[in-house]
Amino acid sequence: MTDHAFSRLPLSPAMLANLGQLGYAAMTPIQAASLPLALAGQDVIGEAQTGSGKTAAFALALLHRLKADLPRVQALVLCPTRELADQVTQEVRRLARAADNIKVLSLCGGSPMKPQIESLSFGAHIAVGTPGRLIDHLERDTLDLSALNTLVLDEADRMLDMGFLDDIKAIARRAPARRQTLLFSATFPDGVKDIAAKFMRDPQTVKVAGATSAAASTIRQIAFEVTEDQRLDAVPRLLRAFRPESTIAFCNTKQQCRDLEAVLAAQGFVALALHGDLEQRDRDQVLIQFANRSASVLVATDVAARGLDIASLACVSSTCTASAARAVPVRRAWRSAWRAWTRWAAWGASSTCRASRSCGSRSTVCKPLRAAPCCRPWTRCRFLAGARKRSARATSWAR
Repeated sequence: MTDHAFSRLPLSPAMLANLGQLGYAAMTPIQAASLPLALAGQDVIGEAQTGSGKTAAFALALLHRLKADLPRVQALVLCPTRELADQVTQEVRRLARAADNIKVLSLCGGSPMKPQIESLSFGAHIAVGTPGRLIDHLERDTLDLSALNTLVLDEADRMLDMGFLDDIKAIARRAPARRQTLLFSATFPDGVKDIAAKFMRDPQTVKVAGATSAAASTIRQIAFEVTEDQRLDAVPRLLRAFRPESTIAFCNTKQQCRDLEAVLAAQGFVALALHGDLEQRDRDQVLIQFANRSASVLVATDVAARGLDIASLACVSSTCTASAARAVPVRRAWRSAWRAWTRWAAWGASSTCRASRSCGSRSTVCKPLRAAPCCRPWTRCRFLAGARKRSARATSWAR
């Protein structure tokens, strides 16, 4: 028995057997650090990147406290996006197979209210949702939190980025004071610290060291400085040069997303757009088409920055402004493709990016730059403009 064996935790034999069937051989670092505290009933703050196993960490904790014979909402999980909420719901349901008749509901915007209200009326043990839709249910009195014993804030920093701070506070105030609160976040800005101070009781903080550096060690990162009018056109030029099999191209706004999709389509690329204006069924269809390679480029706003599980993703692009140029490319890349190759590229086309320095190469579209301080530094880029010197392509992907 190793230190990271699930068998050292106070879990039921049925849960341990289910973990084995699901392929959970040993705990990840965040699970090993947070689960003993969470299972003991303590409030926990966990700093961990997407893909580190934090979903199982809080899911096992809330399932451990659950009373199966009480068909009322005893655990509530807040997620920033519908996609992440759906992913969390599926994983909690898989882990809940060890117990009988555990009902897990997904309460997200973009789906009709009536089926959700009907499901809640029949009783549920766990609710997973986005803050806006949860507020809607609370205001309609269709979601009762009086029996709640565990509140989970997943990707708390992302929820703050999306403007959900007031909603999070309102939900926390409606929850019973005597509860366990588990908060997981990739970063800890002041807003997250404020939530922890107001709504957590003597929280224990666990941090997985090296999560960011691990991401940087497997991602080839390149930044390109371009003018504002070159920014969108730089993306198809780079796609022709690097020729990745699949790419997620991030934009800051929905309109930029639409504009880039149009630019790519006009130049012969099969691209799909994913943003908050799409209905849930349309968003699901876009992700299915991209996952099965019906399209080679997914143009997305931050709605896709976390919670996507996409295998063999070759490239992540970020067409960001100078103010976002430092941290956004590597964080988006790591969150969106944690199951991708051990060698793949993340590059960004940033207008007037003052944070980076030239690495010496040149092109007709933009100037390759040394990665920003948050990224792993490296030697001279091998990117050449257009399709010239195809032999350079292999060099540009190698370490």
